Amino acid sequence: MLLTAALLAALAWATFQLPVFGGAPDARLLERIHASKQFHAGRFENTPPYVSQLTLSGELKSYLGDEVREPQFEVPVQRMTAAELARPVAPGLRAWWLGHASVLLEIDGVRIMTDPVLSKRVSPFQFVGPARLHPPPLALSELKNVDAVVISHDHFDHLDMDTIRALAAGGTHFYVGLGIGAHLAKWGVPAAQIHDMDWWDKAEVRGVTIHCAPARHYSGRKSMDNSTLWSSWMVKGPEHSAYFSGDTGYTAHFEQIRERLGSPQLALLKIGAYGAWENIHMTPESAVLASKDLGAQTMLPVHWATFNLAYHAWEEPIVRAVAAAKAQGVQIVTPRPGEKFEMGRPFESRAWYLKGA
Repeated sequence: MLLTAALLAALAWATFQLPVFGGAPDARLLERIHASKQFHAGRFENTPPYVSQLTLSGELKSYLGDEVREPQFEVPVQRMTAAELARPVAPGLRAWWLGHASVLLEIDGVRIMTDPVLSKRVSPFQFVGPARLHPPPLALSELKNVDAVVISHDHFDHLDMDTIRALAAGGTHFYVGLGIGAHLAKWGVPAAQIHDMDWWDKAEVRGVTIHCAPARHYSGRKSMDNSTLWSSWMVKGPEHSAYFSGDTGYTAHFEQIRERLGSPQLALLKIGAYGAWENIHMTPESAVLASKDLGAQTMLPVHWATFNLAYHAWEEPIVRAVAAAKAQGVQIVTPRPGEKFEMGRPFESRAWYLKGA
């Protein structure tokens, strides 16, 4: 028995040393982490602190629910081409939702991605774990000419090693919450392309300013240890602006962001995976309220449709979000994966997510 336990412990230790689980910060990054106002008693913390109400019995009951959690038809993906990323970025603001929390933005001549995940599974291993419910609009091999990436946190459905490595090879720069840069360094991303940021830090990319902003969530690549900082992001160019919520609960931080950074034209707001996680994952209705708090002109819902990660029906988040937006007078767009939305141009939102629509 002791030998078996020792072997299992050694196997677990060896598994967690694999590159996919990321790395540990060096002394310089660790000093910055310890100096952060968000870092308390050896870990990053929400204000007020998040106390999980999850129970094993409650989770089991939710897991065994009878919701239809996967689409019962082929999701209509609009295929993108490598040629679209080969051309120079035109002025203006455009967005392509690639599925889940991955969005390709073109803003005032700069191409930026949010939480890029183009792999088949959101898991440490590509042979097991939640698989995509629709193909990505763009193949990983075609993902080129992206100037910058912002990362909200280090969970596997938001930080994908293979996608990061593909982008890094093309010279993409990565803007991440404190500590996440250690994972990228482990994966071979050059130090000059990694920018660890604390809340309210900012950086500039060819005239476009990237602001790291608050969120309410948690982190940890190997365990839920809050060892890295979760963030939302405001991107502001000379003429246009966009906000990305990342994973977050609904709190006063949206109003604080508006007060400090102004209102975005486009808000990419998460609407899926709520239920027992509402303190750290917004409901569709709270996402609509967040759009109002931000003063956004247009809301584009994200974090739904692509992976079966929550205990609700597949289409429920978008149906509820559209209804709440109508009730609250919020302009919302519902592009298909890969479909372009361009600020200032007409866009026809269709209920493509309803079978037979």
